[in-house]
Amino acid sequence: MIVLAYLWLLALIPLLVEKDDSEVQWHAKYGLVLTVVEVVVMIALQVVVMVIGAVSGGLGCVFGLLLPLFMLAILIVHVLCIVKGLKGERFLIPPISDYPDRF
Repeated sequence: MIVLAYLWLLALIPLLVEKDDSEVQWHAKYGLVLTVVEVVVMIALQVVVMVIGAVSGGLGCVFGLLLPLFMLAILIVHVLCIVKGLKGERFLIPPISDYPDRF
């Protein structure tokens, strides 16, 4: 179930099914928080690329290369979270790690 917790919206499955396991609940909440942060950052990056592209023309294409790099970073973070979760540990990202405990 911890693997599902970090597969974007599939994190709802362990959140709803494993109500007794606090560790799986934490990972599911953390996976959902990561998903929300990733979507917000992706939209912000897309807006920045569009604005830079509209203002400067060709420079927007250069900044457009940031999007695949960001997606690769997301993939690496999810793999690290899954590996740490399967070991019984937690991969904490400082500004994001506080939010799962609030829910």
